[in-house]
Amino acid sequence: MEQNQDVLLRQLNAFTRRNHTLDEVYLFDLILCDNEIDRDGDCFSDAALAELQKRFVGVTGIFDHNPQSHNQTARIFRTEVMTDPDRTTKTGLPYRFLKANAYMVRTDSNADLIREIDAGIKKEVSISCAVGRQICSVCGADRLKSPCTHIKGRRYGGTLCYTTLDDVNDVYEWSFVAVPAQRSAGVTKTLGGVHTDPETELLRNAYAETAQMLDQLTDDLRKDVIRLCYRYGENACAKALADSTIHMDAAALCRLKQSLMTGIRAADPAAQKPQLLQESAASPAQSLTGYRIGGKPKEGV
Repeated sequence: MEQNQDVLLRQLNAFTRRNHTLDEVYLFDLILCDNEIDRDGDCFSDAALAELQKRFVGVTGIFDHNPQSHNQTARIFRTEVMTDPDRTTKTGLPYRFLKANAYMVRTDSNADLIREIDAGIKKEVSISCAVGRQICSVCGADRLKSPCTHIKGRRYGGTLCYTTLDDVNDVYEWSFVAVPAQRSAGVTKTLGGVHTDPETELLRNAYAETAQMLDQLTDDLRKDVIRLCYRYGENACAKALADSTIHMDAAALCRLKQSLMTGIRAADPAAQKPQLLQESAASPAQSLTGYRIGGKPKEGV
């Protein structure tokens, strides 16, 4: 191990009733979590990693998130947030991870487990914690307080949708699992995977199909609203408002479209909605017009 074993042993013995020697304990390192987007479409913020670093010291390790006393197998006695200078996340941030030192007492009953850890069989781990904020990368909404309709893993106007986990307020345990949510989590010298039944899998597939259909309808609605933005008003205003639609969900787009149509009808009672929606959006570099409630369309647009 990188750290001096005598120093690690002193830190370890802070959690024991008597001092143990290196012959009595088995020490190993593991990565608990990181700031990369995981299989669930989530990632931890830097502040969350810092808080997890403090809270995971002394936390016990179990198997498959089964919180029973006979399932306890190891305990963390030291943590550290580290940065890999040669790696970046999918979002372009420096890759950071929470490393931990753990120990277990050498006994006849866990001899096989120790051999499996050394052989890389028991490796993947998953963490269990509570967070106070889940921030959508597309619209910035806190999904815990005001859930939005953006689907994790999909792109909206080039922006990948994922959730940033922040404001950690509790940690429960860490577990050896078969499939961790965070791909890099595991023993180095999760959020973990769960098995689903056929009915659950069927519901997930149906939800995915519905979400895909909603995405298509939302994209079509966004195009309609952008056409209206460029049909009425000043150029700079049109572009600013059109750009803002990238981060709007279906409900916000409907409200904006209704507002635009209200302005159109007030400015020109003869204007017909279907005709407006069929018109192609002009190029921003040309004589485009922006959103202006009550404004009249310019000639030739």
